[in-house]
Amino acid sequence: MAGGFLCSMARGAPAFHLATFSTDVTPPLGEPLIGGLFQPALKIVDPLYAKGFVLLGADKPMVLVAVDFCEIRNLDTQHWHTALAEAAGTDPNRVLVTSGHQHNAPLADTLAEKIIEEYGIKGKVCDPAYHEQCIRRTVEAVRQAIRKSTRVTHFGFSRAKVDRVASNRRVVLPDGTVNYHRMSAARDPAIRDAPEDLIDPYLKTLSFWDGRRPLAVLSCYSVHPQTHFGKGDVTSDFTGLARLKRQEETPDVFQILTRGCSGDTVTGKYNDGDPKNIPVLAERLRAGMADAWKDVQKEPLTSVSWRYAPLHLKMNEEDNLSEAAEKRTLSDKSQRYLELFRAASGLSWRRWAAEGHGIDIPAVDFGAVKLVLAPAEAFVQYQLWAQEMRPDSFVMVMGYGECAPGYIPTKKAVAEGWKDHAWEWADPPSSEDAMLPALHEALRKA
Repeated sequence: MAGGFLCSMARGAPAFHLATFSTDVTPPLGEPLIGGLFQPALKIVDPLYAKGFVLLGADKPMVLVAVDFCEIRNLDTQHWHTALAEAAGTDPNRVLVTSGHQHNAPLADTLAEKIIEEYGIKGKVCDPAYHEQCIRRTVEAVRQAIRKSTRVTHFGFSRAKVDRVASNRRVVLPDGTVNYHRMSAARDPAIRDAPEDLIDPYLKTLSFWDGRRPLAVLSCYSVHPQTHFGKGDVTSDFTGLARLKRQEETPDVFQILTRGCSGDTVTGKYNDGDPKNIPVLAERLRAGMADAWKDVQKEPLTSVSWRYAPLHLKMNEEDNLSEAAEKRTLSDKSQRYLELFRAASGLSWRRWAAEGHGIDIPAVDFGAVKLVLAPAEAFVQYQLWAQEMRPDSFVMVMGYGECAPGYIPTKKAVAEGWKDHAWEWADPPSSEDAMLPALHEALRKA
C-alpha cells in the first residue's frame, strides 16, 4: 500500500449502498486455538463469526470485516484483503480486517505453521485448509450480500460509557511500586481493588442509515475480550454474547462489535475467573451499546476518503528474539512449545517483511467521523492520542489489524518495567516513535 496519499470516493453527489454479511467461522473440533499454545478445540460453546459490510459508492467499494479469531497475521492478512477485494470489486487497500482477539479462538499465521513444519516440530499453529475455508465462506457471503445492497443516505455516530468492564494491566501497589500484572482474570483482591487506571471509558459507534431507517452499526470498545481460556472451549466470550443480545434487541439493525487498542486493557478488575462473570460483563457491555444508541448524531453521507500512513516498527532483537536466536530455538526440540511458537511467529514476520510487505495505518474519513485501524495489541494510550490529534472530529480507533507485531507499548510503560516475553515481536522502546508519526499522518487534515 502506498503511504500518505488521499483518495476520494466522492464525485459530485454519489449514491451509496450498503451490503452487510455474516458467516460462520467456527473451527472444527481439534483445531488449534491461540496458535496451539493450549488445548485445541474440544467443545463449541458458541459459534464464531466473520461479520462486516461493503459500502458501495461512486468509486471503488469499501469492505470491513471483524473476524472472531484471536489474530490474523502476515500472509493471512494479505489473503483476507485480496480475496474480499476481488469479491467486492475493489482494491485490497480498501479492505479493513480486524480480529476480535478472543483467546478461545483460532490464530491465523500459516507462515508460522510452515516454519513449524520445516523444523519438524511437534505441534500446530493452525490448519491452513480450515482458514482457507473461512475465507471462501466469507467471500461467498460478500457476493451474496452485494446482490441485496440497500441505499444509504446518512451516517451516524455516538458514544456512551461502559460501566465496570475494562481496567488497565497497570497496577500501583500500596508500597508505590508499579506492575503490569493485572490480567483478564485477577484472583488477588489487592490487584482487583486497585483503580482502573488508564482506559477509554467510551464505546463508540458508526452507523449507516437510509433516511430515518437504521441499517447497521459498528461499535468499538477497548478491552481484552476474554474472561478465562485455555481449556478447549471455543467461544466468542462476553463480547460475542453482548453482540448477540444487542442483535436480538435490534433485529433490523446489523450489529458489528470490534475492539479498540486493547493491548493493556483487560477485565481483571471485574473478573476473578469465575464463569459466572461472563453474563455479567456481557450485560454491562450490552448496556453500553444500547446507551450509545440513544443519542445518535446523523449527517448526510456525501463522501468517503482514505489515507494510508506507513508504519515503520523495528523488530525486537532483545533476549532470544533475534533472527539467529529464533533459528537456534527452533532447532532445539527440547524447548517448550511456547518458545517454539514465539520463535516461529517472529521468523514468520521477518520473512514476510523481507519480501517487502509493510504495515500501514489506514484512516477512513466520512467527514465528521474518522475511522482508524491500528495494528496488533497497541496500548490504549495510542487510541486516546489519536482522538486528541483531531479534536474537530469523532475519531474511532479499532485495534487488531495486522497482528504480527504483538504488543505495542508506550515509552512510559517500558520505563515502568512493562515486558512480555511471549508476545512482543516489535521493539518495545522504539514503538512509540513509530506509532505517533503514523497516526499523525493518517489523521492529518487534507
